Amino acid sequence: MPVNALASSTDMLRFLPEIILTIAGTLLMVLDPVINKRASSMFGHLSILALLAGIGASVFAYQHPGPAFGGMLMVDGFATFFRVLVMVVGILTVLPSYSFLERQGGETGEFHALLLFSIAGQCIMASANELIVIFIGLEISSIASYVLAGYLRDDKRANEAALKYFLLGSFATAFFLYGVALIYGITGTINLSAVRGVVMGQDAPSAVAIGVAAALMFVGLAFKISASPFQIWAPDVYQGAPTPVSAFLSAGPKAAAFAIFLRIFMTAFEPISSGWMPLVWGASLLSMTIGNFAALLQTNIKRMLAYSSIAHAGYVLVALTAQSDVGAAAAMFYLAGYAFMNVGAFAVVSHLSGRGEKYQSIDDFKGLAVKQPLTAAMLTIFLLSLIGVPLTGGFFGKFYIFRAALQSHLYWLTVLGLLNSAVAAYYYLRILVMMYMHEPGEAVTDAEPLTPSMRLALILPALGTLFLGIFPNWVLDFAGRSSLFVK
Repeated sequence: MPVNALASSTDMLRFLPEIILTIAGTLLMVLDPVINKRASSMFGHLSILALLAGIGASVFAYQHPGPAFGGMLMVDGFATFFRVLVMVVGILTVLPSYSFLERQGGETGEFHALLLFSIAGQCIMASANELIVIFIGLEISSIASYVLAGYLRDDKRANEAALKYFLLGSFATAFFLYGVALIYGITGTINLSAVRGVVMGQDAPSAVAIGVAAALMFVGLAFKISASPFQIWAPDVYQGAPTPVSAFLSAGPKAAAFAIFLRIFMTAFEPISSGWMPLVWGASLLSMTIGNFAALLQTNIKRMLAYSSIAHAGYVLVALTAQSDVGAAAAMFYLAGYAFMNVGAFAVVSHLSGRGEKYQSIDDFKGLAVKQPLTAAMLTIFLLSLIGVPLTGGFFGKFYIFRAALQSHLYWLTVLGLLNSAVAAYYYLRILVMMYMHEPGEAVTDAEPLTPSMRLALILPALGTLFLGIFPNWVLDFAGRSSLFVK
């Protein structure tokens, strides 16, 4: 293929969101020594502008779908859905970071630059059509995330979180890369559609060798989505990382990892689904069970949300186990709803944690409804959605996931998933009891008034959660059309 064909104007258009985010991140690093510390909020403003521009570029690129750079990237509805989702998560992460970084005395320029670089990597993951491009996007996102986890350098908890995340993340990435190398050695290609063609062909390679490659890649991806039994890093990292970073890690990288999970296992490995489906079935059940029952025992709110995140990864794996377009659409819808409710919940924790993040106990939420009724009301919406109460995005997310499982005759997994949801209601409702049925404690008394950016950080995800609960078809219809990529 001629060199100029690899970088045509159409290719650049389809790659425009990543270009915008990369240039913006580099610009923030250049401006960091120039902008006065008093104007540090300017970095947040520029980040939001870059992310909004990236969303606009994603929608514009969707008007011109197709492959880019010789088929290495694929711009379609599926890629656009996840591109927009991770950038929305980025905006919702920036909003609470204004007051958080000011309160903790953290530098702002590097924080927002790293955030944009990580999101750029996630966008590459969402649109990648080759295994090596997936790996490159994964590493761009991961390396920036490792640094963000330990961004507060004087905080020992953050240092520990970053070290654990880096070591275990690198180990998991090695598994993924070994799987990619094995697939290339077996099939002679790294293009997902080409791998699928080889696997389905008459001269298909050994099913055992392909199964080993799929298992190795499953290990790497299961770590990224914090699915059992590869979830051990999540509670420590979520607890030690700065709270806005914990919010980001729980939604952005997880959504991008599920995007490539769907791309790989429902395209390249779909013909051998009978081999890997029991593995996903078991991981789904383990994630729901371990996540929910471990969350029951937690007294730290961030650790509780971390174990909750593991359980929700299990719910999404139920949709993947369904192995259908309906299941893929349900997973996409659920990830959108989960992003809103979980990032919103972490925003409340960020607001209440105080200087040095010393208020992280569930007991610290006592009397929040008395002192700050708006904050308590927003957190109530997020918690009810996490439970799956009607008129919230969480309700329809679980409804569509379990419906897809029933349509695929996964009766036992559906029953066990519903029982796990009932268990989860206890530890979420415990927080509501603390907020509405106790007198205000020290944390609530010392809490600062909501800043304008923090109000937006709470109201926007709450509106998104309610929108998905009242008008689910708007997002679900688009997800349903986008999930047809497996055909």
